[in-house]
Amino acid sequence: MAEPKKKPLREIARPFVADGPSGVSIRDRLKGLTPEDDKVLRLVGEHMGRLASRDLAARCRDGLEHSTDTWAARKREVTAQSSSRWAGSITSNTHNQWGLSRRAQWAHLVSLDAGIRTVRLRLSLPVGAKGSKGKPGGYRSQHEWFQKKRRLAILQGEYERVRTMREAGRVSVVRGGRRLLKQRHNLTAAGKTKTQWRAEWDAARWFLTADGECGKRYGNETIRVTPDGEISVKLPAPLAHLANARHGRYTLAAKVTFPYRGEEWRDRITSNRAVAYRIHLDTASGRWYLDASWTRKDLPVIPLDALRADGVIGVDTNADHLAAWQLDQHGNPVGQPRRFDYDLSGTATHRDAQLRHALTRLLHWAKTTGVQAIAIEDLDFTDSKTREKHGRKKRFRKLISGIPTGKLRARLVSMCAQAGIGVIAVDPAYTSIWGAEHWQKPLSTDRRPVSRHQAAGVAIARRALGHRIRRRTAPPHRHQSDAGGHRTAQARPGDRGREETRPRIPGPRTRSVPPDAERTRATRTSKTARDVRSAQVRVQDSPLLTDQERFDWYLWGVCSPMLNW
Repeated sequence: MAEPKKKPLREIARPFVADGPSGVSIRDRLKGLTPEDDKVLRLVGEHMGRLASRDLAARCRDGLEHSTDTWAARKREVTAQSSSRWAGSITSNTHNQWGLSRRAQWAHLVSLDAGIRTVRLRLSLPVGAKGSKGKPGGYRSQHEWFQKKRRLAILQGEYERVRTMREAGRVSVVRGGRRLLKQRHNLTAAGKTKTQWRAEWDAARWFLTADGECGKRYGNETIRVTPDGEISVKLPAPLAHLANARHGRYTLAAKVTFPYRGEEWRDRITSNRAVAYRIHLDTASGRWYLDASWTRKDLPVIPLDALRADGVIGVDTNADHLAAWQLDQHGNPVGQPRRFDYDLSGTATHRDAQLRHALTRLLHWAKTTGVQAIAIEDLDFTDSKTREKHGRKKRFRKLISGIPTGKLRARLVSMCAQAGIGVIAVDPAYTSIWGAEHWQKPLSTDRRPVSRHQAAGVAIARRALGHRIRRRTAPPHRHQSDAGGHRTAQARPGDRGREETRPRIPGPRTRSVPPDAERTRATRTSKTARDVRSAQVRVQDSPLLTDQERFDWYLWGVCSPMLNW
C-alpha cells in the first residue's frame, strides 16, 4: 500500500540579527510654568498650527506635481509669517505626513485586493464545500453567499475609488487624528463633553516642533535647551512683542533634567549635535511636556556567530504573555522556563506600559543568565486579520490582532540596544508545531508540565542557534555503530536541508520498538525443528560416588574456609 503523499515544507529563511533603533526619544515634564508661559505657548502653538494646516493643504493640492520649486514657494510663504527655521520644520513635517499617507494608501489597496481575491474564491465554490489546508472553503448557506456577493461589490467599489485617488496623487489626511475627529459625532461613547473634546482637538492641531541643526548652538536654534535645563523659544514674527529675552526669544520659567538618558542628551548638546524638540500639552492632566529626539548611526554591528557563543533565550510571543527559555550554544534547554504576563486591554498608554514592564523583566533575567542575544519570531499578521479570510472566526481574528508583533519588536530592539543585548529574528514557520511535537513531552515532569508556548520558545532558540528543531533519535536497535546509518549525528548550523523531513529508513528506530514481524518470521527457527533437535540431545546421567569419595568431598568443604582464613 502506497504511503500518503505529504505536503512539502516551505523553505525556511535563515535567522538574522535585527537592526538596532534608528533614533532615541526622551521626555520630561515642564514643571513650574507661570500663567504667562502657558499663555505664550498656547498662542505660539495655535499660530504655527494654522500655518501647518495651510501648508499641508497646499502640499495635498500639489499631489504628484510636487517639486523643489513648489517646496521652496511654500517655505517662503510660511517664512513671512514665522521664521525660516519654523518654516523648515513645518514643510519637512508636511512632506513626511504626506508620504506616510501615501504608504498607508498603498497598504489599504493591498488589503482590499487580498479581500477581493478571497471572496471571489469562496463564491466560486459550492455552498457548504469544505476547504483544504491553507485554502478557505465555500460559504455555509445560500444567505451568506448572497451577502458576500454584495460585500464583493462594495470591496470592488472601494478598491476603484482608492486606486483612482492614488493615480491622481490625492491622499486623505486629518491633522489631529481621524479617530479624534470621529469622536465628535458620538461624545457619549467617547466619555467626553463638548468642551473637553474641543480642548483636546485644538491641542492636537497645535504645532510646537523644531528640527535639530547640527553645528548650531546646543543643536537647535528654534527651541533651545541649555545643559542646565533652561528652555527658550524663538517666537514667530507676529508674536515677537511677547519676547522676554534678546533676539525675539521667550525663556520659560520651567527647567528640564531628563532623568532617563540625560547624560547622553547632555553630551550631544554640549558638542552642538542636532537634537529635535517637541512641546505638547496633555489636556486630561493639564501638564506640558518636552520631547527630545535624535538619530543614532553609531551602533556597533555584532556578528551572528558572536551572539550565539553564550547561548540565546527563545521568546514565544502570545496575546497575554511571553514564554521564554534559555538554551546553551549546543541547543540544550538550561534551567527553568519563564513566563512574563501582560494585559493589553484598555487605553494605548496602559498597553504600552504593560509591554514595557514585561520586556524590562525579560531583560533583567537575560542579564542574570549571561546570554548575549534574545531570539524572537519575525511575525507579521497584516494579511491574517481580515474577515474575508477567516469568515466568522471573530475570536480567532481578535486573538491574532491582540498579539503585539510590531510594537513588541520595536520596543524589544530599542531596549536591547540600551542593555547591550542583540536580537535575532527567525522564521516563524512550524515553530509551535515542531516545538510541541519534539520538546513538550520530553521536557515535562510531574511537578513541571511544559506548555506548548514554552516548547515553541525552545524551537525558536534552536533555530536562532542554527540547529534543527527536531531532537536527535536513538541509534539502531542492532548496535550503536554506523553500520545502519548513525542516527544521532546532528546537522551543523550551516548545513543545508537540516529543517527538511528525512527519508524514511525501514525497520525499527529504537530498541523499545519490536523488530519487524516478517523479518523475525523469516529468521527464527520453527517450533517443530526445536522439538526434534531437543529430542536428539543425549542426556548423561551423573556418575555414582563411593563412600570414601563422599567423605573426602565433605572434608574439603569444611576445611577449605579455614585454610583460606
